[in-house]
This record gives sequence, structure tokens and C-alpha cells, in this order.
Amino acid sequence: MNALISVSDKTGILEFAQALHALGIRLLSTGGTAKLLADAGLPVTEVADHTGFPEMLDGRVKTLHPKVHGGLLARRDLPAHMAALKEHGIDTIDLLVVNLYPFEATVAKPGCTLEDAIENIDIGGPAMVRSAAKNWKDVGVLTDASQYASALAELKADGKLSDKTKFAFSVAAFNRISQYDGAISDYLSGIQDDGAHALFPAQSNGRFVKLQDLRYGENPHQQAAFYRDLYPAPGSLVTAKQLQGKELSYNNIADADAAWECVKSFDTPACVIVKHANPCGVAVGKDPLESYSKAFKTDPTSAFGGIIAFNRPLDRAAAEAVSKQFVEVLMAPGYSAEALEVFKSKVNVRILEIALPPGGKTDWDNGRNAVDVKRIGSGLLMQTADNRELAIGELKVVSKKQPTPQQLQDLLFAWKVAKFVKSNAIVFCADGMTMGVGAGQMSRLDSARIASIKAQHAKLSLAGTAVASDAFFPFRDGLDVVVDAGATSVIQPGGSMRDQEVIDAADERGVVMVLSGVRHFRH
Repeated sequence: MNALISVSDKTGILEFAQALHALGIRLLSTGGTAKLLADAGLPVTEVADHTGFPEMLDGRVKTLHPKVHGGLLARRDLPAHMAALKEHGIDTIDLLVVNLYPFEATVAKPGCTLEDAIENIDIGGPAMVRSAAKNWKDVGVLTDASQYASALAELKADGKLSDKTKFAFSVAAFNRISQYDGAISDYLSGIQDDGAHALFPAQSNGRFVKLQDLRYGENPHQQAAFYRDLYPAPGSLVTAKQLQGKELSYNNIADADAAWECVKSFDTPACVIVKHANPCGVAVGKDPLESYSKAFKTDPTSAFGGIIAFNRPLDRAAAEAVSKQFVEVLMAPGYSAEALEVFKSKVNVRILEIALPPGGKTDWDNGRNAVDVKRIGSGLLMQTADNRELAIGELKVVSKKQPTPQQLQDLLFAWKVAKFVKSNAIVFCADGMTMGVGAGQMSRLDSARIASIKAQHAKLSLAGTAVASDAFFPFRDGLDVVVDAGATSVIQPGGSMRDQEVIDAADERGVVMVLSGVRHFRH
């Protein structure tokens, strides 16, 4: 048996090659890999010696040779193929171990030039991988160090790789080539005439890996599956570890993402309760228990069967409080042993642990998706993600009445929550908790009324609350509704042709109005 080894990432390759040699497998190799093996005392044949043709063009041409591709592509069950190999003195290659030039890592580096990128486009590697993967019944092709252990175990046990394993390796190989070519296409098609790199390339190649098939989609008659980015952002939902509970559903995952993205936007301990993709309760507190207790008060009815997310590890006290309600999914960066014990008897509750990145919230912010995608018909809408944060210094006070420090804090809290509420969004807040949420209405006026009604049903007073509107008030009537409900301060983007009319209404009603200059539509 002959194995050709040519890798850029040499993780684990020496040990693997030593094990292959111990099994009596002949080793062929190229360049730096051959030197590594030879320096370790392994008998290795350089590909140039195998082909009788020297490496040339700075190594660009070394494996593009009939003695390599003939050995990979020849079907052992076809006499004509085997006769052709014999006629031309070509040995079969039965195992190919290749990983590719690090194109993705190269272009991810700051200051990467087009020349750097071009030099890291692998030619011979993908060509060999395609040849071996096409002829999978006769050739095992390994494209990742994670495959070495399982391949070695089979070779030791059976002296060969099973057809099942070879086919799985072939699929993985074609997937890797697809990912590699997609990365090259994305990068090169994003280069503009001035040499700058466009955020939206001329061709976009999605690269996603399936995590699991789902029981059904949004409704039982729909089929569904859950995929993640090839390189997921740290601290994102797709990195979650399920500790207990039933299988996640399509709607569970969609709602969990909404809750998790919202809760991780807070610096202090926070809790977010989501129902049907909208926050129905959000609060910050001194610890998880206080933040949950405040969030739950906003809308206990909607919280039933909701998705609950914390941005701090869950302790026993908070777990006991949460366990008193029906919850579909619970998320946190961690759980104490006592907290998990509380839910041990509630076997259907889906408990997810999403590890904090090493840098905490800073890494969350840095790792957030740069681009959002929405499917429409036979196309895609792509946009930069709504990652805009707002600081107190950016607020523009336009009313005669000036905000107090507490009002400014409440307004920023309300504004942060409004970003995660479906438009049209109106959010009442006070003392670090939501008091009423109006979401997803065709009329901003109706969203304002609904938020007020929800607060009444929860027996929460809106007197002295701060209100956030995700977009401008087109008329004064929406402002009047929130002020009638008890609001004393309002934040909105501004930008309407009737801004002055609304500002005058705020002065008439004696309330604070600040403009953010930023809109947060969420459809």
C-alpha cells in the first residue's frame, strides 16, 4: 500500500506517518512534509523521485503528473486501467493525506495583499484531493487531522479502510474543496477597481455545516434542519451545548437566538424572556435572581412557555424561581451543580450552556456577525448587521425639559431593548426593567396602545417611565398615547418631516424628548 502525504498544517502528521510506516505502508511526500518525515528517520520517497520530474516554478508544479494522478484515479476493478498503469510504470496510490494552503487564514490577516492571497491558492492539493475523492472506492483521502485516529484504527484492525469510511472521507473532501473554492471566490470577487475589498462581493458563496435535522419547521407540515456557519462566532447560539431536555425545535432555535442576542448585549447581570421572537420581559439586576424576577413581572402571561436567557451563570436561587414557571428553553453561560439539580425532575426543559469567550462581552461584540441575510423568493437580501451601540454623549435633547441622570439610564435601557423588538416597536421601561412592550404592529400608534394595555394587565404602573420608539413618530398622536399612559421621557430617532410638531407636543406635555439619530427597524 502506498500513501502520499502533503500537508500545510502538520498537526499530528509525524505520528500518523510513523504509524503508517509501522503498518508497512510506503510513504511518498513533498517539500516540507517530506523533510519533516525524513528528519524523524522515516523512509520517505520524494514525489520528484517518484515521478522522475523535478519540482519547478517555486514548487507550483510538483504533483501535477500522470504518476500521481494515474495512481489516484485508476480503478482497480477495470483491467484496462491496471494494464495502463503497468505499461507506464505507475504505482497505485491507496491513501492520500492532504490539507491545503491556508488561504482563509491568510486573507483574514490585517494587511493581506492580493499577491499574498494569490500565492496561498493551492492548485496541486485540490487537484489530488478531487482525484482521490472521485475514486473513493479504491483510495482513502484524508483532508483533516481529526480523521487520522479513526483511519488508523481501521487500518490496524482490518488492514484497510472500509467502503463506508472511504465514502465519508470522500464527501468530507469534496466539502472541503467547495469551502476552499468558495472562500477564494468570495475574496477575489470582492476586490474593487481601487484595490479595496468590498463588504458585499460580486458573488457570495454560503458555507454552512448541518448540525441536526429537526422534527419539523415552523409548522408540522414543513421540513427543517439546523445549520451553522463554517466558522461560527464565539459565544453564538450554534456553539451551545444542550445539557438536558427534549430535542430543540425550529421555533425553539429561532426564539432562543432572539433571546441570546438580546441578553448578551448587556454588561450587567441581565435576563431576557422571549415569546414568538419578541422580548416580553427584559431586566438587569444585581444577580440572575433579581434580573429574572423583574423581567418576569413585565408580562407573566406571555412568559408562560417562553425562552429565558441569562448572561451570567445560573445559581440555585435563580433556578428555583425559574422552575416555578413553564419554560421551553433555558440558556446561560454556565450552571451551578445545585441549579442543574433543580431542573433534574423537569426532564423536558431544554437547558443550553453557551460558553463565554475568553474576553467575555468584548469577544461577543468582536465576534458578532458582520452581515445579516434574509431569503426572499429566489434571492437574498444582505446587509451589515445592526450592531450600532448608543452612548449617552450621542443623545440630542430636543425638549425644553432636561433629562435627569436616571432618565438617561432608563432611556438607554429602553433603546437597547427596542432594538430587539419587532417593528413597529414601543417599549416602556423604568429602573432597569421593561414595563410594557408593544411589538410588530402595522401602526406605531397601535404598538403604543398595546404596550400600555400589556402593562395594565401585568398591574404595572407606567407613571414616570421612559419610552423608546424604534423609529420616528410620524405624528404627535403616538407621543400623546405614551404620555397619557404615564411616560415622562421619550427616546426616538427623529428624522420625520413633522419632527418639530412632535417636539412641540413633548414641550406641551412637559416631558423629556431625546433623539438618537439611529433607527432600529426589525422586520
